[in-house]
Amino acid sequence: MPNRLLRLLLRPTAPPLWLGVVVAIAFIVFETFLVFQLKRVAPENAFGAVFLLGVLVVSAGWGFRLAVATSLASALVYVYFHLEGTDSLAPAVSVFLPLALLTNLLVGQARLRAAEAEQRRVEADLSAELARSTLGTGDLRAALDSAGRRIAEVLGLSFAVLSLNDLPGDAQSDAVPLRDGPAPIGTLLIPAALPTDARRRVERILPSLESLLVATRDRQEINAALAESHAEVSALADQQAALRRVATLVARGAEPAEVYPAAVTELAGGLAVEHVTLIEYDGDDHCVVLAARDSRDTEALRVGERFRMDGDSLSRRIRSTGRPARIDDYAAADGAIAARLHDLRVRAGVGAPVLVDGEVRGAVLVGSVTSDPLPPECEARVGDFADLIATAIANAETRAELKASRTRIITAADHARRGFERDLHDGAQQRIVSLGLEVRALEASLPPEATPQRDAVTRVVTGLADLHHDLQELSRGIHPAILSRGGLGPAIKTLSRRSSVPVDLDLDVDRRLPEPVEVAAYYVVAEALTNTAKHARATQVTVEARIVDGALHLSVADDGVGGADSSAGSGLIGLKDRVEAVSGHLEVASAEGAGTTLTVKIPL
Repeated sequence: MPNRLLRLLLRPTAPPLWLGVVVAIAFIVFETFLVFQLKRVAPENAFGAVFLLGVLVVSAGWGFRLAVATSLASALVYVYFHLEGTDSLAPAVSVFLPLALLTNLLVGQARLRAAEAEQRRVEADLSAELARSTLGTGDLRAALDSAGRRIAEVLGLSFAVLSLNDLPGDAQSDAVPLRDGPAPIGTLLIPAALPTDARRRVERILPSLESLLVATRDRQEINAALAESHAEVSALADQQAALRRVATLVARGAEPAEVYPAAVTELAGGLAVEHVTLIEYDGDDHCVVLAARDSRDTEALRVGERFRMDGDSLSRRIRSTGRPARIDDYAAADGAIAARLHDLRVRAGVGAPVLVDGEVRGAVLVGSVTSDPLPPECEARVGDFADLIATAIANAETRAELKASRTRIITAADHARRGFERDLHDGAQQRIVSLGLEVRALEASLPPEATPQRDAVTRVVTGLADLHHDLQELSRGIHPAILSRGGLGPAIKTLSRRSSVPVDLDLDVDRRLPEPVEVAAYYVVAEALTNTAKHARATQVTVEARIVDGALHLSVADDGVGGADSSAGSGLIGLKDRVEAVSGHLEVASAEGAGTTLTVKIPL
C-alpha cells in the first residue's frame, strides 16, 4: 500500500485537480478536528505543525499552485486557532505562512526530482526491455513494431514507430533520425508538436535506441555472416559428398560409360548449377557430347551431339590452353556452340580439362542461366570432377591394354602349343613310325636261328611303339584334337574318361562356342581334374557346363580336403589369367575340409 501511494504521488502527470481540491479540503477538515481535540489537552498550544500535513501531501501530489492555495487556507485556520490565545497575528503571518510556502517549495522540488528519477528508472527499464525483446527475436520487423508500441505506451505517446529505414515525417508525425556517429541507422516517428516534457523524455531515450539499433544491425550482420558461412560449409559438404560418391565409383573400376552420367549429375547437384556437360574432343575442330545434365524442363544437349568449335567457347579455350576457363557472359560469344547455349538460355559458364597422360581428351563444362558470374572457386570444384573422369578413362584404358596384352600372351602360347603339336605329329611321330617299319623289315630279314637278335629287335619295335603312344598323348595334352573336331562337350567327356577320380557330368552345351572360350573352358576343366587327382584326395568330381543369358557357366567341384590357394603360385593363377583374357571371371571356393569348387562365367 505505501508503494502504491508513492507511485500515485510521483506519477509523471498530476492526478485530476478536483481530486487535489477534495484531498486538500479533507486534510484541512481533518486537521481542524484534530486540533480541536488536542486543544482540550493543551489549550495554550495552537498546534501549527498539524496544519503542515495537508500542505506536504498536496505539494507532493498536485504541484505548486494547489499547494499554495492549501497553504493559505491552512494559514487562515491556524490564525483562527491562534487568535483564541493571543491578539497578535504576527506569529501566524511571519512564521506559519513562510514555513508553509517553504515546505511547498521544498516538497515540490523533491517531487520533481523523485518524479524525474522514477521516469529515468522507467526509461531504463524500457531500454532493457527493448534490448531483450529486439536482440533475442527471430522476426526483427515484428520486434521493432512491438518496440514502437511499447515506447508509446511507456512515454504516454499516441504512437511511436521504430524502423531501421530512413522514414520521412509529415504533418501528424515528426521523424527523429537515429545515428551511429555520422551514419544514419534508423528513424523514430513520434506525434508532432509534443509538449516540452514529453519531448524531453523522448530525447532521453534516443541514445539507448541508437545503441539498440547499432547492436541490432551488428547482430543482423553477424547472423548473415553465420548463415552465409553455414551455407558455404553445407554446400562444401554436399560437394565433397558428391565427389566422394564419384570417386567410389571410379575406385570400384566402373566403366567410363557409367562414370560419365554419374559425374555430371553429382556435379550439377553439388554446385547447384542448371547445366553440366562432358565433352570429348574429336580432332582439333570438333567436340562430341559424352554426357549432359539440365535441371530445367528444356531440351538438353544429347549424348553423341557433335559441334564444330568455331567462334568463342569454353571448349575451344580449354582445347587450346589445356587449363580451366570461364565465360561470364555468353551474349557476346559466337559460333555453333554459343548458338546452342543461347537456345538453352545459358548466360555464364566455367570449364576444366580432362587430362589423360598429359593429353587434353575432353572437358567438363558447367553453365548458369542467371546473369551473375559463377563463384571464383567453381574452377577448382569442376577440376576435381574432371580429374576423376580422367582417372576413370585412364583406368579403363589400362584395363583394356592389360586385357589385350594378356590375350596376346595366351594366344601366342596357344599358337606355340599348336606348333609343338604339329611338330610332334608331323615330325617326331612320323619319324618313329618310319623307324618302326624299318626295324620290322630288319626283323623279317633275320634268319630263324638268330633268336637273340630277333628278340632284341622285337624289344626295339615295342619301345618305339610305346614312345609313339607317349608322344601322341603328349600332343593331345598340348592341344587336343577332339576339342578342334567335336567342341567343348566331347572334349570334357574325354577328360572325364581319362580322370583317375570318378567324374559326374552335367553338360548342356549343344553348339560350338567361340574358339577362345572353348580353349579357356577346356583348360579350366583339365587343370581342375589334374589338381583333384594330385592334391584333393577326393572320391567324386562334378562338372557342370551350360549356356545361360549369353554366357558360358562352368563349375568343377570335388569332395576333397579343400584348402586350395590361388595366390600361392599354383596353376589357378594361370587359369584366372586365361579366363579374364576372354572377359570372363573365375572364383575359387576351397575351405578346409569342404572340398574345392571352381566357378567360371565367360560371356559369349
